[in-house]
Amino acid sequence: MGWVAAVCLLLLLLLVFDLGAGGGGADFARAYLPPSTEHPFGTDYAGRDLLERSLSGARVSLLVGLVAAAVSSVVGVVVGAAAGMTAGRGWGWLDAVLMRLVDAVNALPHLVLGIVIVALLGPSLSSVIISVALTHWTTTARIVRAELLALERAGFVEAAVGAGAGRWWVLRQHLLAHVMGRVLLASVLMVPHAIMHESALSFLGLGLPDDQASLGTIIEQSRSAVLAGHWWPAVLPGLLLVVLSLLVFAVAERLRPAGRGRA
Repeated sequence: MGWVAAVCLLLLLLLVFDLGAGGGGADFARAYLPPSTEHPFGTDYAGRDLLERSLSGARVSLLVGLVAAAVSSVVGVVVGAAAGMTAGRGWGWLDAVLMRLVDAVNALPHLVLGIVIVALLGPSLSSVIISVALTHWTTTARIVRAELLALERAGFVEAAVGAGAGRWWVLRQHLLAHVMGRVLLASVLMVPHAIMHESALSFLGLGLPDDQASLGTIIEQSRSAVLAGHWWPAVLPGLLLVVLSLLVFAVAERLRPAGRGRA
């Protein structure tokens, strides 16, 4: 199942044509057409094909999730490595400060913190990615710190240090290689969370502009349609969002045994 999900995601990224906002040009005479063989998802408020628009939005959501998860993982690895390598030593205060920072970020609701970040930076693709990345790095930081502390007394580490190797050299050459499996798994598991986070921001009107519409943006634009009795502009893209998240989770489950083995 995991490999099937991976192939589906790859096809979504590579084989869906560059549709821009998707669905063709506006034709208000065809607004809110119900699902049919010609338009399997129906049309939206502007008469655009919702299937094309939703596929384009799914690709945008997936790309935002992947990039945000990658940036978040880099931040988490840097913070976790700095904390793990200074814990219990002369620079132990740095570990304490970084862990209090982790606690502070975790104490705040991620969506609220994300809203503040987007409000400060302004709605755009880059601000959404930064917002998601800066609210999801703490788990990776804790994983890296815990793994480094657990490996500190390993025989190969003590042998390298005894041979005169510096601790930062040991970190680069040995320790990070042992934690990368766990980091990779955490990163993949972070992608669906990032997708849902971006969709929530877009649903609140703080996400991407219409010409870069994600699934969250499409659903947000359909709120008035639901009240008017047109269910498909919100329900069908919403189902695609759920399927997209489940596909990423399936890939993560396929990677989980390998990640544990490398950790």
